[in-house]
Amino acid sequence: MNYCFGVDIGGTTVKMGLFQFDGELVEKWEIKTNTANGGHAILPDIAESLNLKMEHHHLTQENILGIGVGVPAPVSENGIVQKTANLGWGYKDVKHELEELTGITVAVGNDANVAALGEMWKGGGLGHKNLIMVTLGTGVGGGVIVNGKILSGSTGAGGEIGHICVNYEETEVCGCGGRGCLEQYASATGIVRLAKRKLANETRKTLLEKDMLSAKSIFDAVKEGDAVAMEVAEEFGRYLGYALANLAVISDPAVIVIGGGVSKAGEILISYVEKYFKERAFFANTHVIFSLAKLGNDAGICGAAKLVLN
Repeated sequence: MNYCFGVDIGGTTVKMGLFQFDGELVEKWEIKTNTANGGHAILPDIAESLNLKMEHHHLTQENILGIGVGVPAPVSENGIVQKTANLGWGYKDVKHELEELTGITVAVGNDANVAALGEMWKGGGLGHKNLIMVTLGTGVGGGVIVNGKILSGSTGAGGEIGHICVNYEETEVCGCGGRGCLEQYASATGIVRLAKRKLANETRKTLLEKDMLSAKSIFDAVKEGDAVAMEVAEEFGRYLGYALANLAVISDPAVIVIGGGVSKAGEILISYVEKYFKERAFFANTHVIFSLAKLGNDAGICGAAKLVLN
């Protein structure tokens, strides 16, 4: 039987999975990401861990179809990274180096794009070949899948949904250096920012406490019918819904999958986003289905494996 590996490289841990050719997950595990000395040991550590796993399962190189890898950075078509924010890498030929270390064919993609591929294959986008995935966490990430393939673009930066400009009047600077990025309003920190701005001039009674705000506390208050929290959710939904309506005109998705920590609010979050999406969507895009991500932390390894099995 043939197998493949899915590898999801994060700033703290590297998650890995061994998959059968039919896509069944045999085993998953993780190792620490060693970012010391410019991340020099990251790929050798991965190769060592994969080799040990092959020995454990009595597999040879001939049994392994390939290794798929997700990296938190733009990745070129030939598997090259120019710079990473949290691994310590500058220029890195990830594909070539890992192939040299393992003797196995390697495919590399941006981690958010790869996670979107995973959700298409086994998660919230199951059964569809065209989707947009948006991940709402500390920042806003995303991936665009067209006809079952990642839309990565000329430099590998395709799908950076969080840095669409949605407010041309914004004066505060986003982490990317721009102003008015979606990430400033729809991430976990962005939602809190919206709430703080609202509470600064709010006189009505509310469950929201200025010094105890989080995305969870805001949506918990929404579920309790808190009027102020509901207005914050409306503003959040308007920014994200309008941005997704603009994106949908370009890629024409069948489904939009929403994941990340903020999505744990559940269907109530979807309702605010979908409302504003439909308000601005092109008539051909009004059929779009909204779905919550289903794979959690496994989206990365599943999508990485799918890079090989595509």
